[in-house]
Amino acid sequence: MDERRTRRVSEAVREELIELIGFEMADPRLLPVEVNLVHVSPDGRHAHVIIEVRGDEKIQRDAFAALEHAQPYLRHQLARRLTLRRVPELHFEADLGSSSEDRLERLLARARKTRGHDEKLPTK
Repeated sequence: MDERRTRRVSEAVREELIELIGFEMADPRLLPVEVNLVHVSPDGRHAHVIIEVRGDEKIQRDAFAALEHAQPYLRHQLARRLTLRRVPELHFEADLGSSSEDRLERLLARARKTRGHDEKLPTK
């Protein structure tokens, strides 16, 4: 798969997983789960799903157990919804650097940098 197709497939898988996990599954252990990012391998066989789980360690363990249990169902639903030659095997990973405060700080720092560069540019 070329790089653009890999990005498009990754985004399509992410959107479908957000829909499935967030709105269509009835397991209460999945309520604090948020899908942040999906990386599909170039051959399309594996998808690394980066998720954030709000809550303490027990809630996180329960959420990962629920995701692992639901993996065949999620993969089957992806096969039904997306027209892919090969439906990727899902691997769930915790997003370690994405607490909301950290993310907000990174976005503000990026905005400050961009703003500083824009102010230094000469106006015509």
